[in-house]
Amino acid sequence: MNEQILTIKVGTGIQSSLALAQQMMERLELGEEPTPYFGVGFKDMSQMLSVFTPKRWDLLAALREQGAMSIAELARTLQRDYKNVHNDVERLMEWLAIERDAQGKVFTPYSEIVVDVHLPQQRAA
Repeated sequence: MNEQILTIKVGTGIQSSLALAQQMMERLELGEEPTPYFGVGFKDMSQMLSVFTPKRWDLLAALREQGAMSIAELARTLQRDYKNVHNDVERLMEWLAIERDAQGKVFTPYSEIVVDVHLPQQRAA
């Protein structure tokens, strides 16, 4: 079973990404194999929720439970309009949450999706 994890970071700045890159470089310099990291980032919750809508979460869950399938099969499984499911699949592919296999079926390569939300910094009084 595939154990890749997609990390969705919300509200973290470039410093978080730079720190992760530095850790990976240090491990490589020590001759260690770094753990693969798959992640996407969003400025704020509204931006993240515009991509990962409730219907798209349902779509991801269906793919995880059922495995790879055509978009038409997915639309039937979800009892949704084909065009809307197709648009959702395309959007989630842009954000790395869905991939297409050699037969053209779509699937999610992740065993887990972790959402990491950071609240904005408090402004000085």
